[in-house]
Amino acid sequence: MPTAVLDDVRTASVAPQPADVRPRRMPVTVAAAGLLAVLESVGLLAIGLTGLDGVFGVGARPSGALVAGTLLLLAGWVVLAAGGGASLVDGAGRRLLVALACGEIVLLAVLVVAGLLGADGVWLVAVGPLGALPVPALALLALAVPTGKLLLAGAPSAGEWVRAGGRPRTARSAPVVRHRALRGVTVACIGLALTGTAVLGAPADPAASPSTVAVTEAP
Repeated sequence: MPTAVLDDVRTASVAPQPADVRPRRMPVTVAAAGLLAVLESVGLLAIGLTGLDGVFGVGARPSGALVAGTLLLLAGWVVLAAGGGASLVDGAGRRLLVALACGEIVLLAVLVVAGLLGADGVWLVAVGPLGALPVPALALLALAVPTGKLLLAGAPSAGEWVRAGGRPRTARSAPVVRHRALRGVTVACIGLALTGTAVLGAPADPAASPSTVAVTEAP
C-alpha cells in the first residue's frame, strides 16, 4: 500500500481536539463544598464572638496575650476556611480546603481523646438551653463538616473542575464612548475665547481718580 494512503488514513483517524475544553456549569459538588466552607467560617465567627462575650462577662478574665493569640488563631481559621471554599469554586485548586479539613479532623480527634481522658472525668460544655453536653459528642458531631468537605472536594467532578481551571471567562473590552459633538463644541469655545482675547487685547488699567485732598498750606 502506498505511503500517501497510510498517511491519509492516520490523519483521518485522529479527530481534532478543542484547545480549551471547560465545563460551562459549576458541578454540584464544587458548589456544595464552597457553601459548606462559607457556612463553617460564619459559624466559627459567631462562636468566637459568643465565646468572647461569655469570657469578658465573667469576673475572672484571662491575660491579654492569651486573648490576642486566641483571636489571631480564630481569625486565621475563619479566613482559611472561606479561602479554601473560594479557591475551589474559582477553580484555582483544592489543596487549601483539603489541608484545612485534615487539620480539623486531627484537632477534633484530639478533643475527643482529651474529653474522654480528662482529669475530672468526661469534659462537659454548657450549650445554651441544651444544658451540658460532653465534649467527645460535640467533637463527633462537628466531624461531619470536615469529612463532608473532603468527600465533596475529592469527587471526580471537582477534580475535573480544578483541572479545567474553572468556568471559562470571556475577555470583555471596555466600550469606548465617543462624544464627537461635545469635543467639537469644546474646541470651538476654546478657539473663540482665544481669538477674542487676541483681537480685543487685555483690559486696560483703570484711570487714576483725581485726588480730593485740599491744599491747606498758606504762603
